[in-house]
Amino acid sequence: MMEAFVKTELSLEGVATITFFHPAQNSLPSSILADLARAIRAASDEPNARVIVLQSGGERTFCAGASFDELSTLQTPEAGKQFFSGFASVINAIRESSLLVLGRVQGKVVGGGVGLAAAADYCFATQHASIRLSELLIGIGPFVVGPAIERKIGLSAFTALTLNPNNFFSAQWAKEKGLYYEIFDDTSSMDAAVANFAQQLTRYNPEALQALKKAFWQNTDHWDALLAERAATSGRLVLSPSAKAAIVAATQKP
Repeated sequence: MMEAFVKTELSLEGVATITFFHPAQNSLPSSILADLARAIRAASDEPNARVIVLQSGGERTFCAGASFDELSTLQTPEAGKQFFSGFASVINAIRESSLLVLGRVQGKVVGGGVGLAAAADYCFATQHASIRLSELLIGIGPFVVGPAIERKIGLSAFTALTLNPNNFFSAQWAKEKGLYYEIFDDTSSMDAAVANFAQQLTRYNPEALQALKKAFWQNTDHWDALLAERAATSGRLVLSPSAKAAIVAATQKP
């Protein structure tokens, strides 16, 4: 079984491709979240980088959200806040980057993974990239990733996702709501489109792209404080008896 990793590859044209992977369906422990945030910030500071592509390894799942194994070990509100702050750090790293971030979503997206897709400035997906916000099933809510998702798809669609935690919403639904900008029949056609689009971006005036990035994220300067507050809420709720029981049950599933 492959080990978890985060790696960055920089092409000669300036495309920084950041890939994250975890063998448990790309569910993310705090260590991988921290590495991912660092990789995004490092790529943003790389003089030769012009655009970032964010993707995950594997075929079936883009990201299954938070690591249930780690969630089951949390004992204090402070530890809970620290864990959920991992997702906040990744979203804020994307938000604060001077580079546009393209999302490549090859398969299902659950929980915090929806937040990562929503934080991307422009997201490509396959027809298999259905989405689900499952947080209510474990006694919490999508508090940390909520601002990124609501910003991208609107309050009504975010409400529908949040209050139907058992349901997967199709990739086509996600495209209609604005999460995905293009969907493809298979991974190979998506990858060709991502590569072509990224190459186009490297040819544009970098100062213009940086100014557009700031414009896209207007009115989000308060997110450092907002997402920290939301992480504290999740960190408190994850210690409730109902949440603990649900997480234990989830980790014991075959």
